[in-house]
Amino acid sequence: MPATAVPRSETISGPAYRIPPHAAGMRVGLFGGTFDPPHAAHLAACLLAMKRLRLDQVWWLVTPGNPLKDTRGLAPLADRIAAARALARHPRIVVTGLEAMLHAAYTHQTVRRLAARCPGVRFVWIMGADNLRSFHRWRRWRTIAAMVPIAVVDRAGPSLHAAAGPAAHALAAARLPETAAAALPGRAPPAWVLLHGLKSPLSSTALRATRRSHARRVKEPQTVAG
Repeated sequence: MPATAVPRSETISGPAYRIPPHAAGMRVGLFGGTFDPPHAAHLAACLLAMKRLRLDQVWWLVTPGNPLKDTRGLAPLADRIAAARALARHPRIVVTGLEAMLHAAYTHQTVRRLAARCPGVRFVWIMGADNLRSFHRWRRWRTIAAMVPIAVVDRAGPSLHAAAGPAAHALAAARLPETAAAALPGRAPPAWVLLHGLKSPLSSTALRATRRSHARRVKEPQTVAG
């Protein structure tokens, strides 16, 4: 997922921005997003992937930003990390702002730098079906697919179109049957699987739009009938 630099006004220090504890052989899912706001579908997608892929942990990578999306009015990174932690509350989900610490502006940088710092960890990139649909627009998306296995979690609506999109078509030969999902973390990339079972229409983009619309209505002067 593309990211943007963290504003200079924000302080990047402390445990929230460090690489979580890990060990060689661990199966770790990487789930990136702005999480503005985090919502129940984020948690449900991660729990589904954790179970189906038999992951030891899932790291929520709260990114400083995303140039492919409208991030006007994006909440401060620290606030989004706190909100994501309040939602997750799971012993095997770790919320982190490590992309800011790694100075990773794009996903391919995040994956490469994590692999260098966490030798032996079996990472899997987790994304929603809506992200697969636009995956071909990500910076060096083929490089990402060549570095890390990918788990795509379906959502209400996007799955059918995503599976027929440019990236899915280009990576068709690397797709695993869903019955082999548990083997994905141990597979050499490129390798990916589409996981069914989550049917949530929630999206942070839509929730942000609703939030902005509500804010505009609140600011509008009220007309009093006389």
